[in-house]
Amino acid sequence: MEENVFWFVVIGLGATLIMDVWALILRLIWKVPSMNYGLVGRWVGHLRFGVVSHEQIGASPMIPYEKLRGWVVHYFTGAVFSVLFGFIVGTNWLADPQIIPAVVFGVITLIFPFFILQPAFGAGLAASKTPNPTIARLKSLNAHMSFGLGLYLIALVLSFL
Repeated sequence: MEENVFWFVVIGLGATLIMDVWALILRLIWKVPSMNYGLVGRWVGHLRFGVVSHEQIGASPMIPYEKLRGWVVHYFTGAVFSVLFGFIVGTNWLADPQIIPAVVFGVITLIFPFFILQPAFGAGLAASKTPNPTIARLKSLNAHMSFGLGLYLIALVLSFL
């Protein structure tokens, strides 16, 4: 099982990279703003002081190395989600990856931003306090579906090695 955990970590890191490349494409071609992972680093940095929730995370004091911390947490989260996905789908999925379970799992991971990060950042449940909650939700859905697609694509490539 340890070897499979390793491969799911690799898949999760690759899927997170695909998610980020897709966000970059959206930003460069269609001018869709990307997630600021520095704010994730700021949130994590404030956790050590016991601050879990912010009125507006952007107005909270900066934390040293928050951008680096945010990106590390982002990729770590992708790896953890992928390992969790591996426990759900089992090791046979590695040999024969299927797209539907991967994309569905990507959508399920919306639980994290909708019910943890966005409320903690001051954006409300599922971005309900943002200027345009529907757009914010669709952007989150798009990002997490691209993560799910990335799980599938990376596993597919690895299955041929």
